[in-house]
Amino acid sequence: MKVLVIGLGGVTNGGKTTLAEKLKNMLPNCDIISQDDFFKPESEVETDERGFKLYDVLDALYMDEMVTSIRNWMKSPASSGVVTEEPQNTCDNLKNVYILIVEGFLLYNYEPLNELWNRRYFLTLPYEECKRRRSTRVYQPADTPGYFDGHVWPMYLKYKNEMEENASMQVVYLDGTKSQEELLSYVYSDIIEELNKLRE
Repeated sequence: MKVLVIGLGGVTNGGKTTLAEKLKNMLPNCDIISQDDFFKPESEVETDERGFKLYDVLDALYMDEMVTSIRNWMKSPASSGVVTEEPQNTCDNLKNVYILIVEGFLLYNYEPLNELWNRRYFLTLPYEECKRRRSTRVYQPADTPGYFDGHVWPMYLKYKNEMEENASMQVVYLDGTKSQEELLSYVYSDIIEELNKLRE
């Protein structure tokens, strides 16, 4: 049995969840873990001097729990409730391969996670498009006025710069303004290539 752990990270509202769900439907034995499931409760998230809840930082998440969840999945993916029905057109030789897609906005800035990836993808968006998309979403708790410019976008740039400065990290950057079909087609082909390498 082989496992492939794929990171699907990137900017808020970049299309990570949609892409992950579509990939899951196309790939054999595929499961998703979402970073959003590891947010601390609002009462434990720090507030800065402007009154902004600091959600877009590693401290707002139970990162150790997330790493444990991924490791547990890697130990026994078959028992994680993965649907092992074969999607159409999947070759028989992929039956003993299990794929985990981990999607979230802060995946590559936490060292214990970086030991786990087979492939890293990172969705980007220009500032204006990201802000436009974010304004159409309803969050719990809701974004306060100025929150995007005061916290969300600066933190995205900070962590993206950190990631880019880490020369040893191989990341495939994806343009989040491209159509969902185009992104899906590219990432799917890339993962299939990775699966073929696993089999060799």
